[in-house]
Amino acid sequence: MPTLRSRACFALLVLLLLSGCRSTPDIPPFTASGYLADRGAVRIWRKNDGQSTIHLKTLYTPFNGDAAETTDYLWQEDQLVSVARHVNGKQPDDVTLRFDQDGSLSFMQRQLAGRREAVDTDTVELYKFDAQRMLAQSNALLSGRVMLKQGEWLGAKQIKTCDGERVSPALDGYAIQTLVKQQLRSSTPLLVSWLEAPEGTQLLRAAPGESCATQPEEADF
Repeated sequence: MPTLRSRACFALLVLLLLSGCRSTPDIPPFTASGYLADRGAVRIWRKNDGQSTIHLKTLYTPFNGDAAETTDYLWQEDQLVSVARHVNGKQPDDVTLRFDQDGSLSFMQRQLAGRREAVDTDTVELYKFDAQRMLAQSNALLSGRVMLKQGEWLGAKQIKTCDGERVSPALDGYAIQTLVKQQLRSSTPLLVSWLEAPEGTQLLRAAPGESCATQPEEADF
């Protein structure tokens, strides 16, 4: 269950989203952003290929440790052309949808443990709605200059970013204590994800055992 503190942080990010919607600054070709949801952390990587293609990769990680969800969305000429979602864990679930340029469904498949099945019409519409919601979320985050950073916790308030730079992000005392406690409980490196925006810096999540190797690179898109 999210704490009161995480709910307050979520409310802060909602305000950032709303304020970000008021302006539409130029978006770099490859970006990373994210936000705290009610039950987990969402990380978003995005690549704009000129004015015609947008690729979003989202990673939702629940607070309760349940299976993470990775979803790839692709738009061409403002038209959603594909959705691919992968849920790992004990009950894996893979869904792939492809659409024609007129928006009609051209391919669908759902792969569950040991079997395949079709995706019903209502579920397809839900995926399409979710895709547009995530695109709007990404637009708002980037308009508000909410950027995702990741790196390995070194201790003493220092993090080695996935780009190899040593930084000391302006995390508050509570966030620093959280990182120290998590590292004490684990012998593996601690991957830290945080958000930086003009309004401040916010710890998003910390995960023992994860590494920068799991972070998408621009070339992967």
